[in-house]
Amino acid sequence: MIDMDDALRVVLQHRRDAVVVACSTASRHWNVLTNNKNLDLPLTGAMSKGSSLALGIALGQPGRKVILLDGDGALVMNLGSLISVANKAPKNLVHCVVQNGMYATTGGQPVPGHDFASFAGMARECGYKAVYEFDNLEELATSAREVFSREGPVFVCLKVAPEAETRPIGQRTGQIRTPEAWPRVWKALRS
Repeated sequence: MIDMDDALRVVLQHRRDAVVVACSTASRHWNVLTNNKNLDLPLTGAMSKGSSLALGIALGQPGRKVILLDGDGALVMNLGSLISVANKAPKNLVHCVVQNGMYATTGGQPVPGHDFASFAGMARECGYKAVYEFDNLEELATSAREVFSREGPVFVCLKVAPEAETRPIGQRTGQIRTPEAWPRVWKALRS
């Protein structure tokens, strides 16, 4: 398994001017690592809707890469979005699922099917143009240039080490809320 911060650093190296929609635990980590908050849209309070939001942005901004940092628990709650993304086939979307096998933001409950379900297999069967799965940092780093330059939709399953959030939701730090970020991202997309 890969350390989440290490995996996200690889994504950051290949980001360029992409909009990044970051969900759940990935959002908190991304906020610390990012190099362009003007194009970061954290999705808080809407678990499982990251793929829908990223799809909308990708369709509305076809000339700009959109990277989604989704959670495995969120994707389980909205598996139908895989078919929607594949059907619309945005060439500029990279859908990364951070698979840690748990609902980390709510205390570490196991994600249903975490020990047998294949998100990469589901994305492939739904019709994503390119599908990758990584549980090794070196393989991710070696393949990242290819992954982020492919025509989409691209699906990337990042198998990361589990890390449950231990602080109550109201006491967590380091997370930017969606309403705070949206005006900044909207302005950057319009310029």
